[in-house]
Amino acid sequence: MRYYPVFLNLTKKKCVVVGGGKVAQRKVLSLIEAGAAVTVISPVLTPKLTALKKRGSIEHIPRHYEDGDLKGAFLTISAAGAAGLNDKIIADGSLLNAADEPDKCDFIVPSTVTRGQLTIAVSTSGISPALSRTIAAQLREDFGRDFSSYLSFLKKFRTKAIASNKPEKVGLLKMAGDSGAIAAVREGRLKELKAELSKRLAELLR
Repeated sequence: MRYYPVFLNLTKKKCVVVGGGKVAQRKVLSLIEAGAAVTVISPVLTPKLTALKKRGSIEHIPRHYEDGDLKGAFLTISAAGAAGLNDKIIADGSLLNAADEPDKCDFIVPSTVTRGQLTIAVSTSGISPALSRTIAAQLREDFGRDFSSYLSFLKKFRTKAIASNKPEKVGLLKMAGDSGAIAAVREGRLKELKAELSKRLAELLR
């Protein structure tokens, strides 16, 4: 099976996690980070999930899953490990990620590397999660935290360049995202890179 890669906007969208253990906790934390409105269905919760509930970061339905619980849900993650549960969830019609039955998933969650607004996703289409994690670990070394700062700079830089309406902006934007720029960030030359790009932008805006 080959999956279609996509990044979802989950801001304020209802996402349901069925289960209250450590796997569910990991899924909940990633959904909250993405801005989702998370509901957890489980008779018990980990201490971390309990703390999130007390802070109002998640909604909690303190029982086992029942038909109709997914009304209005954008997507669902099944992490309870209960026999037959995923078939019931599938019947309710929400996009499903089943931690224990990949063949019943509508989508899988890749290993990711996050540096501010930069997100790199790695997937082996469910064949080897271990390999995905290993590749992601290598990418974390290759793409250090300076990339977060560089993207913050590029956000303003790109806006100003585009607003110039000059044809030279295309070459400048390409320069800001080429292999030379990546090498500069990796090698700790971010300050110099930003100074050079700022200089060229100022010349463009004259």
